[in-house]
Amino acid sequence: MAKAKFVYQFGGGVAETDVTSKDILGGKGSGLMEMTKIGLPVPAGFTIGIPACEEYYKAGRKLPKNIVDEVKVALAKLEKTTGKKLGDSKDPLLVSVRSGAARSMPGMLETILNLGLNDKSVEGLAAKTGNPRFAYDSYRRFIQMYSTTAMGLSKEPMEEMLSDMKKKVGVKNDTELSADNLKVLCEEFKAFYKTKKGQAFPQDPVEQLWGAIDAVFDSWEADKSVTYRRVEKISDLKGTAVNVVQMVFGNKGDSSGTGVCFTRDPNSGENVFYGDCLINAQGEDVVAGIRTPMKLIELETRLPKAYKQLCQVRKTLEKNFKEMQDLEFTIEDEKLYMLQCRTGKRLPAAAFKIAVDMVNEKLITKEEAIARITPEQIEGVFYPIIDVATVGAAKLKELKIATGIDAVPGSATGKLCFTAAETEARAAKGEKVILLRKETSPEDVGGMHAAQGILTATGGKTSHAAVVARGWGKCCIVGCEALDIDEKAKTLKVGGKILREGDEVTLNGTTGEVFLTSLPLKKPEQTKEYKTLLGWCDEIRTLKVRTNADTPYDAQKAVELGAEGIGLCRTEHMFFDTEERRLAIQEMIVAENVETRKKALAKLLPFQQADFEGIFKAMDGKPVTIRLIDPPLHEFTPKDDAGVNKLAKVTGLSPDKIRQRCDQLHESNPMLGHRGCRLCITFPEILDMQVTAIIQAAVNMEKKGIKVLPEIMIPLTIDKKELKILVDQGRGIADAIIKKAGSKLAYMMGTMIEIPRAALLADEVAEVAEFFSCGTNDLTQMTLGLSRDDAGRFLPDYVMSEKDGGKAIFAQDPFVSLDQSGVGQLVKMAIEKGRSTRKGLKVGICGEHGGESRSVKFCHSVGMNYVSCSPYRVPIARLAAAQAVIEAKAAAKAAAKPAAKKPAVAKQVVAKKPVAKKPVAKKPVAKKPVAKKPVAKKPVAKKPVAKKPVAKKPVAKKPVAKKAK
Repeated sequence: MAKAKFVYQFGGGVAETDVTSKDILGGKGSGLMEMTKIGLPVPAGFTIGIPACEEYYKAGRKLPKNIVDEVKVALAKLEKTTGKKLGDSKDPLLVSVRSGAARSMPGMLETILNLGLNDKSVEGLAAKTGNPRFAYDSYRRFIQMYSTTAMGLSKEPMEEMLSDMKKKVGVKNDTELSADNLKVLCEEFKAFYKTKKGQAFPQDPVEQLWGAIDAVFDSWEADKSVTYRRVEKISDLKGTAVNVVQMVFGNKGDSSGTGVCFTRDPNSGENVFYGDCLINAQGEDVVAGIRTPMKLIELETRLPKAYKQLCQVRKTLEKNFKEMQDLEFTIEDEKLYMLQCRTGKRLPAAAFKIAVDMVNEKLITKEEAIARITPEQIEGVFYPIIDVATVGAAKLKELKIATGIDAVPGSATGKLCFTAAETEARAAKGEKVILLRKETSPEDVGGMHAAQGILTATGGKTSHAAVVARGWGKCCIVGCEALDIDEKAKTLKVGGKILREGDEVTLNGTTGEVFLTSLPLKKPEQTKEYKTLLGWCDEIRTLKVRTNADTPYDAQKAVELGAEGIGLCRTEHMFFDTEERRLAIQEMIVAENVETRKKALAKLLPFQQADFEGIFKAMDGKPVTIRLIDPPLHEFTPKDDAGVNKLAKVTGLSPDKIRQRCDQLHESNPMLGHRGCRLCITFPEILDMQVTAIIQAAVNMEKKGIKVLPEIMIPLTIDKKELKILVDQGRGIADAIIKKAGSKLAYMMGTMIEIPRAALLADEVAEVAEFFSCGTNDLTQMTLGLSRDDAGRFLPDYVMSEKDGGKAIFAQDPFVSLDQSGVGQLVKMAIEKGRSTRKGLKVGICGEHGGESRSVKFCHSVGMNYVSCSPYRVPIARLAAAQAVIEAKAAAKAAAKPAAKKPAVAKQVVAKKPVAKKPVAKKPVAKKPVAKKPVAKKPVAKKPVAKKPVAKKPVAKKPVAKKAK
């Protein structure tokens, strides 16, 4: 059995391994390994893989000896590659120690730069470079980062010391401090460290290294990291890798710098180079937002040689990864070094533009473009903007108080809050809040997520605030230098005004403008790329998408969003529309005999018929499934004395009589009581009125040249005989109207499958029903024995991870994502049994699960004909239905490949990256392992193994189902 490997080397243009899996190397390590392979300028280093993090925690936050030994070997190789030794007093090797999880967690995990400096090596660095200012600037940065990150000291006192030093010598920026100033600052930092820790700042570089590695691993379980994973619903990651990389220096002077950039604009998706950079700085200065940076394009005039090389790197990486990349770079004495590449976070509208543009550029296929869009990005396309027409351009100009950098577009209104904790507290009370900070830090992540928008006085478009907010699609303005923030007094001075906590402002993240007071917002128009990509989804998907709509307006809006029919029209919602309607239904409820009940229903008939005519007109030829009355009658009864008195006046009954009748309708458990089809069994005249309204409306619209496809749905069925009674009654009414009108109107009568018994007897029920609609809201309640209205009190304990204090019994809230292993099996059974007696039985789903991505894919897998959801979730269902087809084809293709051909699959993975062969071609030595040793091919050959779970998906649906618990 091969010995487990935990540490992977790269440098000198050679990567030690073919492994580039983010699950092993993390995102940063994978990017460094890949960039090394394709010949980009990457500093030498090594990655301690994510499995080592797991071993670290298993051993009680201690690295096992075998991993320690591997790190020592890797360090020795790094020293040999660079020709330098860690901590050398004359020409020291300095390294950065950085985190890297499999998925991007911006700012949540720790980084330490300039490791290896001590009182002796800093002098050697100063002498070697002839730049004492650079050496002592690097040393003070290291002391500060190591003290706060590895040793847990507060960063504020050191920031105050730095600020005091600048005031003392009369300068504004860090870069204006002299070598002597920085030397004094280093001594102050070390004295502070000794006071707090009771011992001198560590001078042994190896001790520093182990402390930094531990700090990065420990940051995986830090509060900010745990909070971020909870907010992002990340539960499948196993830890972080640690990347130890030779330092390159952007703080050496005016010929050096650092930056963060994106290969395309992450806000608009435009194919332009986008980013921030700083001259004479280190990377953390850009990310932390402590200095407002210059735009990337300015680098073209400041350091043209490095900028030209950076532009070439941009092209190479996009061609290699076929994705928009987020890059970190450093320029040392005009020489470019790449420190990171990863898939860049982007705004929803940008995601669609990038995907569509890359298809047009022939970088990716339509299927690949569809696969990379998420449901959250579709929702984000509808982010609000300021309603300028309502406010007025002149008034808007008058209300403007400041302009900053437009980091994340969209708009937000809310009350100013000066701390993350206060933001979370106010948001928990239902208040809309704007988080105001000088600059955000990872500790603010909870407040950032709770806020409607984020406003900072410093930072650029790639600062922590911007990157995190962009990932959430949250409106954000940074670098608003006109803001004078007093965090202690909780006041903001700007534009000659003083604002206090709780005062309302509006942010326009698209323009960077800040306005006094709360302004009205509206939803924007969708982009052409959004419409193009969803059009591709419609070409690919086989599952139809309908909507749940009860009014002509909702129906029309859903059609605009791509709905192909109505899967659920709830007739009872129409009864609440006006007081006249409410009184009519209440009159029917309190009626003491059939004749009085029919008289009240006759008042409702024209209302219902007119509503159906409006809906049929809006849908014009698309199928419309209309559910007969479902809720228990007590929901319609008057709830106060005023309502009782009004009803008494209409009916002639005394208020006491009405109250008595309402009391008689009370049920201990109304959701399992007298509702749905049971009402029509007891009061058949209700069914007569509703079917009359539906069919008469359909006939009338047909006469006007509008094609109508009505589907009458009977809810809460539990038995074939029960259903047959109601279907026969309904057909008698419908056929008589159609015959009288001389019409050839076709209609269907079916039922909802929302009670487990109906699913179990679906073969019998299908002998009567022409279609099934799975009402998974109620089916979930009845299968799990959970009340949707009450489960919120304890369901979080079932869903939350154990680390967050829950039990992780369900992977998802079963009312949000279908419980595939439980409720899903009943749905599957109902479809199979139903089609065993009625071939071609049409089946859909009409619970809100019909608009949830995982649930839609399940519906595709069990052979449903359509899903139905609320209008604004229709685009999500269209996307998920297309992704289901793509994923099923990929899984079937992988499953069909014979075992003997598996190596060929591995070769295809390599073949996707032809650039990766360049370093091998340049170095005959590197070729030998590949050419001579099949061992070198093993990692490649093994890759398909990782695909097995994918391949098994269509066969082994149970594991998929379990995830949705």
